[in-house]
Amino acid sequence: MDLRNIRRTCLEMLRDRGYQIDKEDVEMSGRKFVEKFATEPDPENVRRDAITILASKADDPTHQAFVFFFEDPKLGVKAIKAVAVRMRDERVPRSILVLQDKLTPFAKQCIQEMSAKFAIEVFAEGELRVNITRHSMVPQHQVLSRLDKAALLERYKVKDTQLPRIQHQDPVARYLGLERGQVVRIVRGSETAGRYVTYRLCV
Repeated sequence: MDLRNIRRTCLEMLRDRGYQIDKEDVEMSGRKFVEKFATEPDPENVRRDAITILASKADDPTHQAFVFFFEDPKLGVKAIKAVAVRMRDERVPRSILVLQDKLTPFAKQCIQEMSAKFAIEVFAEGELRVNITRHSMVPQHQVLSRLDKAALLERYKVKDTQLPRIQHQDPVARYLGLERGQVVRIVRGSETAGRYVTYRLCV
């Protein structure tokens, strides 16, 4: 049941970004998912526009984010503008768009033009069928707050540009919603030290 798994990954992604997510929603069974969202008792009859998510930050309920799913395989400018209107009307600064296929070139340009007003991220459904951060080969990543970043730089007497880097388009960076200039703490297992901690600057 791809849609249930994709939606669950989105919920986990929001939770890992600090949004308040109900445990019951994340752990919803396939049967309950169909009962709640399908027009008929068949997983093939779940409409993507019915599984929209709206979540609030745990430490700031006024900061919210949407996750939209779309029936149209290719998303065009009209759909992007409709998303922007809803974000404006409901005062939601961030949205994640989950697509079956890809954006049209004009839609991609439209999102870039709106970036000064809205934060709009795009994921393909295929990227969200499994949660990459739960894989045994992916170390723990934790985004530092501004204060924690400043304390880190002060402790080691370095500038952020002297830190190792992580690309803005890195899969884990995208999952965490990292913005350029943010620093992430990465904890890896080590046979000798027990664990090995590094810090990377998003560029």
